[in-house]
Amino acid sequence: MPKLRRATAWFIDFALVLALAAALAVLTFHRISALVADVPELATRGGLDLLTSRGDVISASEGLGLSLWDKSVLYVEQAFGLLIVATFLYQWGCLSLAGRTVGKGLLGLKVTPSVPRRAAVRALVTTAADIAVYAVACVLLVEGEFLLSVAVWALAVVVFLFNALPVFSPTRRSLADRLAGTAVTGLGIRMPMVKGGSHE
Repeated sequence: MPKLRRATAWFIDFALVLALAAALAVLTFHRISALVADVPELATRGGLDLLTSRGDVISASEGLGLSLWDKSVLYVEQAFGLLIVATFLYQWGCLSLAGRTVGKGLLGLKVTPSVPRRAAVRALVTTAADIAVYAVACVLLVEGEFLLSVAVWALAVVVFLFNALPVFSPTRRSLADRLAGTAVTGLGIRMPMVKGGSHE
C-alpha cells in the first residue's frame, strides 16, 4: 500500500527530528541550569545591581530575575532555531544527494527529480509544515504571547494538513511536491505527471 509506505517513511523521518529535538531540549536544560547554578556570577551581578540601585532592593532583584529569564528564553529560542535549520538541512541534503530521506530510503521510495533547487523548495515546505510553524508558536508562548501562540498553533495544524492530505489523492503529491515540482516514486507507485520535466 503506497499510502501506508509514505506515512511510515514520514514517521521514521519525524522520529529522527524528534530525537534531535530531545537532544536540544536536554542541552538547553543544562545551559539554563548552568546559568542559574553559577553562584559567583549571580552574586557579583546581584551585588552590582544592588549598588547601582541606590538601595532599591526590589528593583535590583527584579532586574536580576528578568536578566535570568531573558537569557533562558534566548536559549530556548536558539534551540528552536537550530532545530528548524537542522531539519531543513537534513531534508535538503538527503534529497539533493540521494533523492530520498532515511525514511523514504528504508521504504524503497524516491523523490524525483532531486535536483538541488527543487530539493530546497521541497525541504523548505516540509520543514515549515512539520516543524517551523509549531516552533514559532512555542517561541511565542515562551515570550508570553498566549493568544498569538494559539493562533499560530492553529495555523500550524492547517499548514500540516494542507501538506499531508493531498498524499491521499489520486496523484499522491503533497503540497511540498506540488510547489517543488517533484513526486514520490517507488515500488508500486506510479510516476505522476510533473510540470517542467525532470531537468533543471
